[in-house]
Amino acid sequence: MVSFSVGARQPAEASKDTWSMSHWSDTLPVPFGQRRDQVPRDHSIYPQLLEITLHLRQAMREHFVQLTSRQGLSLEERRHTQAIREKEALLSCLIRRMINLLQSEAASDLELQVPLPSEDSRGDVKYGQRDQLSGQPDPVPQLSDCEAAFVSRDLSNRGIDISVFYQSSFQDYNAYQKDKYHKDKNTLGFINLGTSENKLCMDLMTERLQERDMNCIEDALLQYPDWRGQPFLREEVARFLTYYCRAPTRLDPENVVVLNGCCSVFSALAMVLCDPGEAFLVPAPFYGGFAFSSRLYAKVELIPVYLESEVTVTNTQPFQLTVDKLEEALLEARLEGKKVRGLVLINPQNPHPFRKPLGLECRGRHSQTLWDEDVFLQSFTFLSKNKYNLHVIIDEIYMLSVFDESITFHSVLSMKSLPDRNRTHVIWGTSKDFGISGFRFGALYTHNKEVVSAVSAFGYLHSISGIVQHKLCQLLHNTEWIDKVYLPTNCNRLREAHKYITAKLKALEIPFHNSSSGLYVWINLKKYLDPCTFEEERLLYCRFLDNKLLLSRGKAYMCKEPGWFCLIFADELPRLKLAMHRFCDVLQEQKEALIVKQLEDAMRE
Repeated sequence: MVSFSVGARQPAEASKDTWSMSHWSDTLPVPFGQRRDQVPRDHSIYPQLLEITLHLRQAMREHFVQLTSRQGLSLEERRHTQAIREKEALLSCLIRRMINLLQSEAASDLELQVPLPSEDSRGDVKYGQRDQLSGQPDPVPQLSDCEAAFVSRDLSNRGIDISVFYQSSFQDYNAYQKDKYHKDKNTLGFINLGTSENKLCMDLMTERLQERDMNCIEDALLQYPDWRGQPFLREEVARFLTYYCRAPTRLDPENVVVLNGCCSVFSALAMVLCDPGEAFLVPAPFYGGFAFSSRLYAKVELIPVYLESEVTVTNTQPFQLTVDKLEEALLEARLEGKKVRGLVLINPQNPHPFRKPLGLECRGRHSQTLWDEDVFLQSFTFLSKNKYNLHVIIDEIYMLSVFDESITFHSVLSMKSLPDRNRTHVIWGTSKDFGISGFRFGALYTHNKEVVSAVSAFGYLHSISGIVQHKLCQLLHNTEWIDKVYLPTNCNRLREAHKYITAKLKALEIPFHNSSSGLYVWINLKKYLDPCTFEEERLLYCRFLDNKLLLSRGKAYMCKEPGWFCLIFADELPRLKLAMHRFCDVLQEQKEALIVKQLEDAMRE
């Protein structure tokens, strides 16, 4: 392997560099749209230096790609590659500082703002930052979004920000989409245990969606719909939620708004409840899609209310949310000059803030409820105090995915009274419970007519096709099939898949946060990190990717502690077994590397 060192050069190298510097001006880029002989001599040097620095960074990245792109490396070579990546990170940091110093002068001269990539979203190569569902980039490095924007000027500052945010969020997911595992056609493809999808009942759903009542073509379905959702679908959603949420009174279809996905509903709520720069409190870890959808349009900040996994004197349960933690986060945000407009909760989810402890396996106690209603009501009361007047957004997308028969799910809509029902907004969709995320369906239920009216406007951009709305209506209407066929089968398959995964984790002695609902478990891989940092968590995540296994790491969920990963178990057993085989291979390699490192450290001491 070719090595790269930062230090003194050999004389021949220095001579070569001197020659290169003497001819550098002939090869330097000139500002976009100008020939070299058109650049005025009195033009400020800052824009040219900035562009030189950007191209220098690209050349450096290409060089490091060549040094770290080999596969099947020995342990010593992998350690050497890691040292190279550390040098790359140092040089990247220095270059970012140079760009930062040059930017202000260059921007004023060119009347152009060049956005700097953040440490969480820079367009790096294979071992670059990956903080959400990012993915493997192409083997051949491309210009970063920042560099491309500087050269082409095609995007606005907002467009550049969105583009960079999208690339950093979905690179790895896009790589998975292009190279999915298939038992016959692509056995070496990616297996995705990082995206929360239920793939256990595709056979049932395929059969149901092909039945005669699903096939309907009418004029009204081929025309523009009511932007709130077709009346027949909103009527059915209200009836469905009344029945399965055990609402004390019949829910009103006029309080229902239907859009293309729960993230669209959440994004719309963020837009109509907050002004740009305002914020929601969210207990962390939380679903990373909320961060993306709240930023895309509304520029609303999500402020984490950090929950710890460790049980202490003050933290008596794993991932425990208390009123004190809410108030502390709220007051701290206000001291920083931030305006908080509400709180976002997910019910049920793992880990879930309003849950009596299901515990870290072999450690916590078990409970027969999915949430602590007393804590919930205390928090609601706290939020609705006159001095706060905060909204509460409840996402109940896992409502029917409770697979423990001894557990009863309690919806917010089942409560007879709420401290402030005008500020309580419930989201539900079919993506998780019915395994049809491709239908892109999300529903909002709120008593607040002003919110209904404002969110309805987003149907102009985010409505669902009439054909899909008809199929959804028929699906939700047939409660006999849901109760007697689908739910028993789905819950049984979730339970069996969960049993397999948890048994495997126990055999590997991997701690996990147990659950009786949802599609995934939180697993604790801290013992495979040395040191236990988010950077080491990222590197382990990349090693899973190298082994064609996509997981989600805790940093993407704003987890306070490094080492946590989200592992989806709602998949067919053969594919799940193969995924766990790849998972074990990575951990074994990681374990061996840590042993070697510890021995070397001991010898040095």
